[in-house]
Amino acid sequence: MAAEIIDGKAFAAALRDKVAEAARAFEKQAGRKAGLAVVLVGDDAASQVYVASKGKATVAAGMESFEHRLPADTTQEALEAVVRQLNADPAVDGILVQLPLPAHLDDKAVIALIDPDKDVDGLTDTNIARLANQQDGLFPCTPFGCMMLLEDRLGDLSGQSAVVLGRSQLVGRPMAQLLVNANATVTIAHSRTRDLPSVVRGADIVIAAVGRPEMVRGDWIKPGATVIDVGINRLDPAPGAAKGRLVGDVAFDEASAVAGAITPVPGGVGPMTIAVLLRNTLVAAHRHESLAVPAILS
Repeated sequence: MAAEIIDGKAFAAALRDKVAEAARAFEKQAGRKAGLAVVLVGDDAASQVYVASKGKATVAAGMESFEHRLPADTTQEALEAVVRQLNADPAVDGILVQLPLPAHLDDKAVIALIDPDKDVDGLTDTNIARLANQQDGLFPCTPFGCMMLLEDRLGDLSGQSAVVLGRSQLVGRPMAQLLVNANATVTIAHSRTRDLPSVVRGADIVIAAVGRPEMVRGDWIKPGATVIDVGINRLDPAPGAAKGRLVGDVAFDEASAVAGAITPVPGGVGPMTIAVLLRNTLVAAHRHESLAVPAILS
């Protein structure tokens, strides 16, 4: 029996609708729109696309979008000055510095400067600690979106066995912590994990975030498991094709024949990231104005 397809695109659209509804109510209460500032340094093509899409989504949700585009040769001091300015700006509720930065810039120092209460990417040490200590904070968008999809599909995750493939600060580590906080039993697997297929095969939940196309094969998946594929990889073009197709970190056709539910690529986790970014910004805005966060954003 084929796996149920977890439609992240539809879930994200519904979340964005909830954010837009809550944003209208916030504007009436606060007398202003919630504001998201995005800082882009340089001319990386992929980053420019991401920033443009975030700006459009922010405006569509009824919030203010502030874009700061800086040249590739921007100094560390100039970039840090922009972050300090945004920290102090009462119209800005969320700050996102688009990564990666040009090689001459210290991204860790820049992230450390962001006001944790405006850190809508959830990357500051303060928000990492809040996540670990199960305190209210702002948590990384992609793993938080994965948790929403999992809880929508499975409900209570208590006692579920979960394997997180990947240990990055952006996805793997916060994903594991969110699962631990939800009372799942969690294993973080990576390139040095011994007998990786057997480790994955024992999991009720598999989160694949390694950046290697179709690495996770169908025979790695426990029958009936829920598979969340975070990877987005473009294969080399087939002969005569303009560009290669997008695939995840999981061999979808193989895995979907075994799994109970699986996210597709594209259309799975990807749309959730911007939707959760908008949600995080509006949560930050409510806290900024000492307003109760609406239940529809929880």
